[in-house]
Amino acid sequence: MREYELEVLEQYEIEVKGTRKIRGAFFCEAKEGTMLLKEADVSDRRAPLLYTVLHNLEEEGYFHVDTPIFNKEGNLISESRDGSRYMLKKWYSGRECDVKREYEILQACRNLAELHSKMKWKAIKDTKGMHPPVGRHLREEFLSHNRELKKVRTFMRNRVSKGAFEFLLLEYFQQMYTLAERVTKRLEESEYDNLYQKSIENQSLVHGDYNYHNILFTQKGIATTNFEHFRVDVQVQDLYYFLRKVMEKYQWQENLGKAMLDAYQSVRPLDSGELEYIALCLAYPEKFWKTANTYYHSNKSWIPEKNVKKLQMTIAQTEERLRFLENIFTFIL
Repeated sequence: MREYELEVLEQYEIEVKGTRKIRGAFFCEAKEGTMLLKEADVSDRRAPLLYTVLHNLEEEGYFHVDTPIFNKEGNLISESRDGSRYMLKKWYSGRECDVKREYEILQACRNLAELHSKMKWKAIKDTKGMHPPVGRHLREEFLSHNRELKKVRTFMRNRVSKGAFEFLLLEYFQQMYTLAERVTKRLEESEYDNLYQKSIENQSLVHGDYNYHNILFTQKGIATTNFEHFRVDVQVQDLYYFLRKVMEKYQWQENLGKAMLDAYQSVRPLDSGELEYIALCLAYPEKFWKTANTYYHSNKSWIPEKNVKKLQMTIAQTEERLRFLENIFTFIL
């Protein structure tokens, strides 16, 4: 461990027994328990909000979260000599959710539903003067993505020198853009706006980055970590994101997708509006937009072969994804 990080740990009322580096952070064994020191990626203003959410989850009986720890000065962010900002969090000995094990995927779905049932900002005590961030309206997000897609196409058309990536994207652009427009129109006709407004009124919170890297299987049960992107939003956004991540690895296998939805609903039933929301998010060609947008903001003089393959995979899975939506959600554009 570098001297700077050791100095940061001295700012806490803990007795460190040992440390080791793990993927961009430092694993600390202390007399007070297992902890993780990592560079803070939240602002000084957001850190108390994060602590409030996680501490409340512990109070509600969900004990295994990475709640930040206050330093000796009563702050959640500590600085090293070089000005780097760090946060010390509770941590757990275990392993990440194995996406190859279906049983663990279903456990993670039930875990998410349990979290959602407890994540309500308005139910937390002593939050006077504190206001959690609110997620962007999905219509605004889709319209923004659509404009960005058109901008990328215009740029590519005007480019004299084109490679395999540009030709492939232009070949399938109209198909993907038409799909994006249809999903956006369907969203406007859906129950989404009511669902979004209700989420704001109820101050329902989402994890914001619920994926298998942030789900730890420990001897004492599942630990959920890295809530830094939490916000007030439609809660099943987390379920959509986790479902998409898993389905992309399983080639949109219907039996597993249905089992994931059933596992979540065994704890927290979904209404028709929430199911439609998940289907709309899955239908939108987000990976195509993301790949195109990454290209637009990158060094275009050389496109890695892996980017071409990624685009090919995104296009190839579109038909599988739409079939999945039709058979699982009875969703047809």
